[in-house]
Amino acid sequence: QVQLVESGGELVQYGGSLRLFCVASGNGFGISAMGWYRQVPGKQRELVAMIANDDNTDYADSVKGRFTISRDKSKNTMSLQMTSLKPEDTAVYYCYARWGESQDYWGQGTQVAVSS
Repeated sequence: QVQLVESGGELVQYGGSLRLFCVASGNGFGISAMGWYRQVPGKQRELVAMIANDDNTDYADSVKGRFTISRDKSKNTMSLQMTSLKPEDTAVYYCYARWGESQDYWGQGTQVAVSS
């Protein structure tokens, strides 16, 4: 099993920066990709950024140029550097890991709030 724990969410002002962290424990050897999703009330959880084992990355259009995902596979850690934050970035952010071909793991979420 894989356990994911996020941290770093807090209230920030418009235009500010924040870094989120995720630590994977357990059987992380088989993780093929990790990423960040976010969710606001009344909406579906959406992909923010994803990074594969080959370091290929994918970002939501709304965060391209502002967010940067990184991963240290040897330490089983991942981070999301967020800059130029907007109120629309307010959400609960979830760490995600794909194990093998089809197994999904999720963290508990960390709240990010951006004031107007």
